[in-house]
Amino acid sequence: MSNRFDEVVAIMARLRGDSGCPWDRKQTRESLKSYLIEEAYEVLETIDAQDDRKLKEELGDVLLQILFHAEIGRERQTFTIEDVLQTLAEKLIRRHPHVFSESPSDTITAAEVLHRWEEIKQQEKAQQSEDGEEGSAIDGVPKALPALLRAYQLQLKAAHVGFDWPEGETGYRQILEKIQEELQEVGATRTEYLQGPHDRSLRRLEDEIGDLLFAVVNLARHLKLNPEEALRRTANRFTERFTSMEAAAKQQGHRLSDMTLKEQEVLWEQAKAAERKGTGP
Repeated sequence: MSNRFDEVVAIMARLRGDSGCPWDRKQTRESLKSYLIEEAYEVLETIDAQDDRKLKEELGDVLLQILFHAEIGRERQTFTIEDVLQTLAEKLIRRHPHVFSESPSDTITAAEVLHRWEEIKQQEKAQQSEDGEEGSAIDGVPKALPALLRAYQLQLKAAHVGFDWPEGETGYRQILEKIQEELQEVGATRTEYLQGPHDRSLRRLEDEIGDLLFAVVNLARHLKLNPEEALRRTANRFTERFTSMEAAAKQQGHRLSDMTLKEQEVLWEQAKAAERKGTGP
């Protein structure tokens, strides 16, 4: 495997070399950012589709982006792919003392592992900082994450230091009450905006919608669900049902845009029924 990895690294170096590919040579860290995000999402899509053949290809595309950035680092003499691998190996060993220490533990739970992982990360940040002080408990959540996923990760980190809703039925009901409270605030702010629309009230309405979504993220997290995954699955279902509606309308000799809402709702219910039966339009 090492020989094949070295081969791919050499191919990337050649593509970026003087006699390599013009497109590859002109790429920068900034120009490659969108490709890395796109490739990561394509991996998620193939996982959802349970397509191992396609997943193999998409994981290769993610690795390509890593090799791109490593090659740029080598050209700038800042780091190489070997440095990337070494840093990763050291981090994995350092953050898994229950596996790699002189006294490994086989009784530790997954929850305890996660708690220790976060503690070790905070220690690392303190050692790296100039004053030696620990950073915020919510450090390390990238601002570039999708907002729903970022909210989820921020809440998880806050929960690690005890800032969280109670467990069990009590917490569940308190979160539901918070959602109802946020809904009421959205309604009140909307009324205010309609009475005299201006930028400030519009921004307040946007803030209240954000608070509502943040509360719903809390509900999903309390139920041990990832809200990003839940919404992505719903979006996928909507896509399948909507395209099924369009196909059904076409079979009837209509365009969806020419049909009434009531006629569209009939096709929507048919699409849902077909989905439950595992059949198409």
